Amino acid sequence: MKNQQKELILHGKLQNVMWKLSLPAIAAMVLFGLNAFLDTVFVGQLINETALAGVALAYPLTSIMWGLGSLAGTGAASALSIALGANDITTQKKLLGNATLMMGVTTAVFAIPAYIFAEPLIQMMGGKGAILQEGVRYFKATLIGSFFWVYGLGLNFIIRGEGKMKQAAIMMTYGLALNIVLNPIFIKVLGWGVEGAAWATNIGMALYCVVEYLYFTRGKASFEAQIFSINYDRSVFRSIVSMGMPGFIMSLMGLVQAIVVFNALSNYGTERDLAFFAAANRLMLFLMTPLFGLMRAMQPVTGISFGAGDYDRVKRSFIIFTKAGFYIITPFWLFLTLFPSGALHLVLPDMVFTAAELFNFRMYMAVLPALPIVFMALTFFPSINEGKYGSIVGLARQLVFYVPVMLLLPRLLGIQWIYLGSTLIDILLTAWIAITMRRLFIKLSQKQEAESVVF
Repeated sequence: MKNQQKELILHGKLQNVMWKLSLPAIAAMVLFGLNAFLDTVFVGQLINETALAGVALAYPLTSIMWGLGSLAGTGAASALSIALGANDITTQKKLLGNATLMMGVTTAVFAIPAYIFAEPLIQMMGGKGAILQEGVRYFKATLIGSFFWVYGLGLNFIIRGEGKMKQAAIMMTYGLALNIVLNPIFIKVLGWGVEGAAWATNIGMALYCVVEYLYFTRGKASFEAQIFSINYDRSVFRSIVSMGMPGFIMSLMGLVQAIVVFNALSNYGTERDLAFFAAANRLMLFLMTPLFGLMRAMQPVTGISFGAGDYDRVKRSFIIFTKAGFYIITPFWLFLTLFPSGALHLVLPDMVFTAAELFNFRMYMAVLPALPIVFMALTFFPSINEGKYGSIVGLARQLVFYVPVMLLLPRLLGIQWIYLGSTLIDILLTAWIAITMRRLFIKLSQKQEAESVVF
């Protein structure tokens, strides 16, 4: 029974496997995205634009917690998938102890200094005056619950690494439901403002952790999960870091991007510009969540197939999942292009948008149909033990392209180029990744031929 999911992934019809894993994985990531998106909606609807701008400044800093959960979680999930495919019992036994150690240490290293220096950090993001104070209050409150954010996300990734997308989605539902109930109570009824939004998420994430912990303690995992252990094995630890690093770098580079963008908005725009970008950016992130779900569903398929030596199935998986991502995201992109005001009013209900703002929004969203190849590739790299490519792409996108463009063009040509520049960079990135994927496909074909000759 414990090997049933593995057998499905290795031998089931690939399109059926994709949908069986993807639908609950997409649901899980939409639910996960709602945790962050709802903070924006509730703050925008129940407080004001100043509070929304403050939360927007703090959010890239809080996303480091997602990055830490991704570092341990995606790294352990990729290592687990390969170990399941290769029947490597020794690695399977050591994974949870090493992942837990990593999550605990990295959370402490980030959260404690961040809490102490919360105000300078929000200032670094471009915060001033009332916006600064709102951002600090929200950020500090989230940091108190940071371990639940990291541990909850990390364990959920590992469960997905088994291929159990449905179980992972159900676990997220508990935390999200509690978050939805508590948000208006804490923000409006109790009058906690932005801190109420943060505490609603913290408590939801704590419940999320409890449900996942019970999953492992009750022996429902498909591997020997030593949930009570905290240990260090050099080989396993390094493997987790190597495979999880691309996801962490993307989160870290997202912070670098946010620092540059928010400072450009603060220096060359107005509070309205900052609130508008916050709304557009959060809508973009939420619409990406189906792609995040496909990524997580593809990871055990490519990882387990790679571990089992079926490299042709690895390649076909990437193609099928990428096409599915395009078919899913394109209708949403068309809707946003045709009716941008309706979507933006979910976050900014009282704002009357100018023609220039709607044009910027459309340009910002124009990259959506190209993102499936980027997202699937960033999962594909570590799942075949080639995580270095994801790390290189993540670093280059921000440091080589994004930072210079955002430092120069908004200053010379106006804040419109925050939106235009971002889209142009991502189009270039997509072309680069497509070339890299072609090279890796050739490498896998050669590996398949070499192993066929040996056996």
